[in-house]
Amino acid sequence: MNRLLVLFLTAISLVSCESNTPFSETRAMDGFWGADEVVEFKLPQLDSLKNYNLFLNIRNTNEYKFNNIFLVVSMNFPHGKTVTDTLEYRMANPDGSWMGQGIGDVKENKLWYKEQVQFFEEGNYTIDIAQAMRNNGDVEGVTKLEGITDVGFSIEEAFKQ
Repeated sequence: MNRLLVLFLTAISLVSCESNTPFSETRAMDGFWGADEVVEFKLPQLDSLKNYNLFLNIRNTNEYKFNNIFLVVSMNFPHGKTVTDTLEYRMANPDGSWMGQGIGDVKENKLWYKEQVQFFEEGNYTIDIAQAMRNNGDVEGVTKLEGITDVGFSIEEAFKQ
């Protein structure tokens, strides 16, 4: 009888632990992030009645030479519309210590992209992410951005406020 009760409670807890993250994907970088390298994520079909929060996920090491990061993020809609944002995120505290979570020299930063988004159009959405870093005083961007190990994108279900 006790085994049956434990099995039943385990099954109920697994069913009730539904994830509120319908999409999360990460791409490993090949030692650096090139200036012309665009990381693309194809999103699954999402419930058009739900609201979602969108996040950029960046992993960096101590090899990263900057205290911030500039990203160009484009959301491509199914019927041809594109919304492009140039975003800046802080990666280090004023004392030089890395922000983000992690042990050792790898830190993961979960960065807000958009909140309370609804995907009304039926079809496939894609997200394109490119780095737009430059050294102070330089017109040309950084061609090989070292210290970024992974670039990711995630979607979480938002609860209406």
